[in-house]
Amino acid sequence: MKEDMLRRIIKPGSSVYVSASSSEPVGIISEIASRKDVFSDIRWIQFPLGAINRWDLSELGNNSTLDTFFMTPFLKEGLIQGRVNFIPMHMRNIFDFLLGKEIDVAILQGARDIEGVLRFGPNVDFLDAVLESAKEIILEENKGFVAPKTCPEVELDRISLIVSYDGAKPVYPVSEIDAVSEKIGHLVSNLIFDGDCIQTGIGSVPAAILSNLTNHDDLGFHGGLIDDALMALIKNGNVNGARKKIDRGKHVVGMALGSEEMLDWLATSKKADNVWFKSANYTHEINVIREIENFVSINSAIQVDLMGQVNAEVVNARQISGTGGSVDFMRSSRASKGGRSIVAMSATARDGKVSKIVPKVESVTALRTDIDLVVTEFGVADIRNDSLKDRASKLIEISDPSFREMLTDFIN
Repeated sequence: MKEDMLRRIIKPGSSVYVSASSSEPVGIISEIASRKDVFSDIRWIQFPLGAINRWDLSELGNNSTLDTFFMTPFLKEGLIQGRVNFIPMHMRNIFDFLLGKEIDVAILQGARDIEGVLRFGPNVDFLDAVLESAKEIILEENKGFVAPKTCPEVELDRISLIVSYDGAKPVYPVSEIDAVSEKIGHLVSNLIFDGDCIQTGIGSVPAAILSNLTNHDDLGFHGGLIDDALMALIKNGNVNGARKKIDRGKHVVGMALGSEEMLDWLATSKKADNVWFKSANYTHEINVIREIENFVSINSAIQVDLMGQVNAEVVNARQISGTGGSVDFMRSSRASKGGRSIVAMSATARDGKVSKIVPKVESVTALRTDIDLVVTEFGVADIRNDSLKDRASKLIEISDPSFREMLTDFIN
């Protein structure tokens, strides 16, 4: 029965957007996967995260393809075989791309809040764009969790089909903080001041940074996501948005990535009523963020070179992730009065065998003009307004000592 209803909407040749990260409609995808022989010539579109989104949608239907803005290990084979097309694009631009694209069908996830209201989420990054551009909307109502009350409400007259699914809570693995990340977190915390409005990503280093801010007051938050570490700061009162010039008292995010505890807190806590879920045309928009004073963008990297260029997506000539939203936030911090852009990362990879401070990055995600400070476990390099020579010297100082001679030889 479900298959028949889906086939009536998802026709051969259709362009189909599928929501991802914590809003992936797992039940519908599983239904399509179980009868992929009856679907064909579909052009799928998705922004998946490898930790939780494990489908290669290009395999769902004969002669089908996937346009993706983010690579995962599960897409590697499809990329090699030519079914998967990687599109490098910043988050803010993806929103506009989807807004202007002809999309036949969008498959989204929703759930009821504690009052029974059906809401989208808990990832709404591109929601407003696809609601505008998609001809048909299929909604999976996940009965397995309770939606945050601040996720956008579903307008039923816009929905072509609702499919109920007794799914699990859309949890995301909580990062463990190791000793190196803890040291980096401590160093970055000294660069954050009371009243700053911060943005962080996901992973052990961002978690360590947030866990080191428990002695700060009146912090704001405006970024792409809320995780368990940010929840803890909101619960503790460190993040309260009291000094934000816009959205005062509100914490603006695009998605929730965390534990069952965090999802339950978002659904039931009074303090969670101040967590606002917005699409990327707001979370990643420079003309919004420029109105926030002292906006501090904090992101990680795979490599930083001696000019200050950042690689956050390529390893050994292989695309392992995507451009994402970090550059949107880096450049927005420059537009904010008192804003700063910080790149925080460990100095080495592969158990110390590879330096992440390199003579030249393998691929440029962020320009040398996009970052102000680089932090590793060996220190802080403030490269704002520095010459190329001074930048290189400061970055060598925070590299792992075993690689400093090699890096110095390069600049000499």
